[in-house]
Amino acid sequence: MSLKLRHSLLLLLTATIWGFSLVAQRVGMDHLGPFAFLCARGILGGSVLLVPALLLGRSSARAATPHQRRAERKQLLCGGVLCGALRCAACGLQQIGLLYTTVGKGGFLTACYILIVPLLGLLLGRKCGRQVWGSVALALVGLYFLCLSGELSLGVGDALCFAGAFFFAAHIIATDRFSPHVSSLALSCLQFYVCAAFSAVGMLLFELPKAPLNVVGFAAPSWGALLAAWIPLRYAGVLTSGVADTLQIVGQRGMNPTVASLILSLESVVSVIAGWLLLGQTLTARELLGCALMFIAILLAQLPGRQAAADA
Repeated sequence: MSLKLRHSLLLLLTATIWGFSLVAQRVGMDHLGPFAFLCARGILGGSVLLVPALLLGRSSARAATPHQRRAERKQLLCGGVLCGALRCAACGLQQIGLLYTTVGKGGFLTACYILIVPLLGLLLGRKCGRQVWGSVALALVGLYFLCLSGELSLGVGDALCFAGAFFFAAHIIATDRFSPHVSSLALSCLQFYVCAAFSAVGMLLFELPKAPLNVVGFAAPSWGALLAAWIPLRYAGVLTSGVADTLQIVGQRGMNPTVASLILSLESVVSVIAGWLLLGQTLTARELLGCALMFIAILLAQLPGRQAAADA
């Protein structure tokens, strides 16, 4: 199996796990405010990876020179803080947005990062060929048919999810920058703890009963609320963060970030299929068309050729 195919499969597995995540996030906020949920999720995700990351770090440190260890620690610190801050902003905006919009609409607007990633890449001097741009356009059309049943009118929740898409795109670009130079487990672990720390600040400002900015009516954090939200928290913290987000970092190594974002956007397809398989929800002809267009877009981006080779 080629390295590119292996990494594509890892990103597909990531998208599959992410496909169930929006439901877990929305259910979790029946008991916890968005920042408390993110904080607990980040602590869980980081804790799952802490011991493996430390053991792997000690093993690799023995084979490195002091200069190499210092350089890697610097890259890890910069990457972990930047990726954690971007992830906190992206997930925070998405979490709050889901309180005011539907899961389908929020999923569509979040997945608009598949257009934002190549645009940011252009600003950083990374070009995409016509084949990849065609895949992006086709995927956006597929997402529209998949997630939206009427005209796209933007409310507050929709605007927040769309703003989150910019931070998700920036996170994909940052992961592409740092993942080849540091341990994937260490980078993933550190970004979760950084995300949890920033989320704790948001919780203190917005969600405590006497918080200075508690004007939005978010649920106050408590041990009882944590226990009530334990099942969606366990999914979002252990599987989505600890497993899937680490697979994203591994899968993005050597992968064009635009192609990676296209594969990751399949989470929208997975969420619809999961609803059909597990909840008995019906798939309309419009949704089936959206799924088909999304799959064709991913396959088009993966096809070999002059454009694809230039984008690899």
